[in-house]
Amino acid sequence: MIGMRVLVVGQGGREHALVEALHNADDHPEVFVTPGNPGMEEFAERVAIDPTDVESIVGWSRKNAIDFVVIGPESSLAVGLADGLREIGIAVLGPNAAGARLETSKCYSKELLKRLGLPTADFHVAKTPEEAEARVRDATYPLVLKADGLAAGKGVVIAENEKEAFSVIDAWMREGELGPAGQTLLIEEYLRGEEASILVLSDGERWMLFPPARDHKRIFDGDTGPNTGGMGACAPARVPSEAEAIAIAKRIVDPVLAALREEKNPYRGILYLGLMLTEKGPQVLEFNARFGDPEAQVVLPLLAEDPLPLLWNAALGRLPAERHATFMKYEGAAVCVVFASNGYPGRPVTGDYIEGLEGPWPHGIHVYHAGIDKHLGRWVTSGGRVLGVTARGMTLEGAREAAYSAASHIYFPGMQYRRDIALVPEPTTESSRGDES
Repeated sequence: MIGMRVLVVGQGGREHALVEALHNADDHPEVFVTPGNPGMEEFAERVAIDPTDVESIVGWSRKNAIDFVVIGPESSLAVGLADGLREIGIAVLGPNAAGARLETSKCYSKELLKRLGLPTADFHVAKTPEEAEARVRDATYPLVLKADGLAAGKGVVIAENEKEAFSVIDAWMREGELGPAGQTLLIEEYLRGEEASILVLSDGERWMLFPPARDHKRIFDGDTGPNTGGMGACAPARVPSEAEAIAIAKRIVDPVLAALREEKNPYRGILYLGLMLTEKGPQVLEFNARFGDPEAQVVLPLLAEDPLPLLWNAALGRLPAERHATFMKYEGAAVCVVFASNGYPGRPVTGDYIEGLEGPWPHGIHVYHAGIDKHLGRWVTSGGRVLGVTARGMTLEGAREAAYSAASHIYFPGMQYRRDIALVPEPTTESSRGDES
């Protein structure tokens, strides 16, 4: 793989972590990123193409002799970027658009889980507002309402009562607040338990696991406030154990991959299992068709083996047979604290100057840039989630202390970040999930 030319698609913290990990691979490939952000320029050459512009990315990749493409955002998968690249013979880590339906259509993924007899919350699909209202009237609350399609982090609401449920139905299905994504509604039983994330590297048949991770979706401490794309993460998570994670993956991943192979659509990429660990056992909350963000910012720094050969072989459908249903080698623990702009997740304020990003940072600290740009040589905010501060340590407690110590050096007006990432959770937690933004 010496001399490999690799393109990473995307511009957020997840892609920054991928770019850095690939840049540091043993064979030191030449790494490009589209469109990236200025914080990635130390590790990759930026290419100014929108990540959903399939024709331009395919054309540029062919012209520039790209060997391997790693797709970050779900929006690129949804429009068929992986399909277009595979058609011209470029290896891609990321499913085709048909496989990405596991994420891009919540109703499709729930129906698949039901057909395969896999554990998930009870649900009903409503295609009209009248049908939705009939289902939520006199229902047991809380109740989870999900838009079927991608909704930029705004497609999940926990309705505490009938009035809230009717309000969501009006906003999404009648007023079109979420566009086409909200025209079909998934109405789900509310689950209680502890959340966990399992990230799976799949070649379509065989699979390996990254360290178990946990993200924190709500904006405020104690898992309160609006849902977000993710305000922090830790790995390895306290639950599930490695043995439990392998057992869960065998229960869930093997039949899902087999079903996709039957559809002549082998899934080659990252399959993210969002789980609720309930008293009745693990339940699937959602699938994502790519690395989680910020989970990528904690699992990638922990790897104790070169990720490039594994990602490459997964893209080609040839993970080593002896590595099937095993963990990637990793060491220690990592904690990521996400900084968000004032107003996030509603209407984030941008253009504020950021102080304290220049470091130098102690060993084990990574600062992954997301909603960041440069203006007159100074860092400025350009999005809702601005950056993630990740620290590695021998233990979660040590990594957590290091992450918050590093975070204390960063400042911008109105910044928001949680102070409870990776704390020991209460015995029972409640949460909601949604796609990222």
